[in-house]
Amino acid sequence: MHLRYSEEVRRAREQGVPLVAQETSVVAQGLPYPDNLGAARACEEAVRRAGAVPAPIAVVDGEVWVGLEESHMRRLAEGKERLLKLASRDLAVAIAQKATGGTTVSATCEVAAAAGIRVFATGGIGGVHRGVAEQMDISQDLWALARFPVAVVCAGAKSVLDLPKTLEALETVAVPVLGVGTDELPSFYSRSSGLPLEHRVEDAVGAAAICRARFETLGQGGLLFTVPPPEETALPRAEVELHIASALAEADRQGIRGKAVTPFLLSEMARRTSGKTLRANLALLTNNARFAGQLAVAYAQGAAGR
Repeated sequence: MHLRYSEEVRRAREQGVPLVAQETSVVAQGLPYPDNLGAARACEEAVRRAGAVPAPIAVVDGEVWVGLEESHMRRLAEGKERLLKLASRDLAVAIAQKATGGTTVSATCEVAAAAGIRVFATGGIGGVHRGVAEQMDISQDLWALARFPVAVVCAGAKSVLDLPKTLEALETVAVPVLGVGTDELPSFYSRSSGLPLEHRVEDAVGAAAICRARFETLGQGGLLFTVPPPEETALPRAEVELHIASALAEADRQGIRGKAVTPFLLSEMARRTSGKTLRANLALLTNNARFAGQLAVAYAQGAAGR
């Protein structure tokens, strides 16, 4: 894969500074302007404070960028042009047609792996959608997590999904799901889901050791580190479920399908909660970026010590 690197990422690669990949669909489609631009900057700064360098990934005019210049990020955030939502299957089309778009978890995993980046921070992964028996809507994120050797730091799967089925699907494709300081799967806006996890780590050092065993000793694919959202902005699970039911009914009424579903639901949730879910989303993004930065540093230190 031919990759372009931002100046900051290029210098980090030359100097051996650890990198943290970041998706950009959250900027291009997931959050409103200017919250999206503010969130991107806050996440980048959280990674830097941890001692790593942020590497947001996107396709700009048909070129795959690892690390974005300020002008690139502004184009994605302001949305003054047609911006694609790019999963793995869309990369070839975007490159050939010289399109511009933000990458989802699956595309970001693929590009990060091609760039040799082992840690990736996002808000929440995609998974098995509610009503899957009728629509068979299952995210490519699950396939990408199984295939590419990248540690994804998130607050679980997005709460609008079918979380029990998503967890079962991750088990089916042999993706380890670990709680960070928790024995229960976080549910994006909420710290709990009622779904127990088999494995947990307490800190980035423990997480890095598992990454080394999976990537280097075993040569296996990705894994998931789930971080509960910050307590001060997290929402009660019962409240979230109530609003999800209403938002899903509205999406069905409007005939919204495919890639448009998740952005619509997130926007509808923010409206129905008077912005509480938006605040929770912004807080968990930064929180995940912070842990991902710590993980990238711990992973690099372990590699240097061998």
